[in-house]
Amino acid sequence: MKQIKRYGTIGPACSDPDTLARMFEKGMTGVRINLSHTTLPKAKEWLEHVREAHQRIAYGSKPEILIDLQGPELRIGELPTRVLKEGEMISFVPTHTERRGDKTDIPIPLLVQKELRKGQRVLLDDGKLALLVEKKEGKKVLCSVLRGGILKSGKSIALPETEAELATLTESDLANLAVAREYGVTGVMLPFVRGKEDLICLRRALEEANAGEIRIFAKLENRKGVEKLTEILPYCDEVVIARGDLGNDMPLWELPVMQAQIARQCRQEKKPFLVVTQMLASMERNAVPSRAEVSDIFRAVSEGASSVMLTGETAVGHYPVEAMEYLTNTVKKAQEYFCND
Repeated sequence: MKQIKRYGTIGPACSDPDTLARMFEKGMTGVRINLSHTTLPKAKEWLEHVREAHQRIAYGSKPEILIDLQGPELRIGELPTRVLKEGEMISFVPTHTERRGDKTDIPIPLLVQKELRKGQRVLLDDGKLALLVEKKEGKKVLCSVLRGGILKSGKSIALPETEAELATLTESDLANLAVAREYGVTGVMLPFVRGKEDLICLRRALEEANAGEIRIFAKLENRKGVEKLTEILPYCDEVVIARGDLGNDMPLWELPVMQAQIARQCRQEKKPFLVVTQMLASMERNAVPSRAEVSDIFRAVSEGASSVMLTGETAVGHYPVEAMEYLTNTVKKAQEYFCND
């Protein structure tokens, strides 16, 4: 029986060696680091802790370390953590605009500011928050809050009605790829893959960094990527069904069908795939997951997933070790069931 890999995401909640060691003991097989919020040099201490923790339970071997690039995605700039309330008016400004202390201003990439039009929806933080563009006033874009919540720096921006063209790799991505091998990286996750050209670009960058052996994970995060899945498959080592932004690009009730279709095509082409996003989301706050969440993990196994991953549950949640235990045990029970069926 081939082992299904279980990845956790490193963050403030689990960055110390003791917590990481307990997560490895509970069954974690690899670690993801989100480079939308940091760089490999800045995360050096965390990565040293990962290796130290892994040595405690698997002496002589090296841990799997996946880096999740910024890639062609859009994110909020630096701002103090704030609460957006339903019905409130806020303003977007280009990231490098002087904000002059206006607390309603939220910095966004200039490309996004140019794309916004009256009546357009804007989704933030994997769709947790929703806004409606009301009007433009010079460099400012005024929006009303349709669905409120907590907003922090670096959270994702999605424009459901717009296809903004962005470069495959940012300057920060290229800098991280240049030292990926030095930092023990075993896999690179490329967000918002739009076609084979994005993956060819990433492979070229890895080879130029003498890191051609590093595996490529193609993240499907919108319909455009899914539509190009046939051409994408030969150019990646593993597909990622990234349900956060993928769920922003369609009504949520369509997402389970989309996941099933991607999984079926990957099985037919014998391409490994990873399922991620909100697998145990309630465990960011609760010590026990919901019944629906463990059933979601079971479903990923039933569809043939080669890997599953936790994100905020381990990075910032209150119960990173317990979340990894639930993930591992649910995967194992599901595999036992399908092996004996």
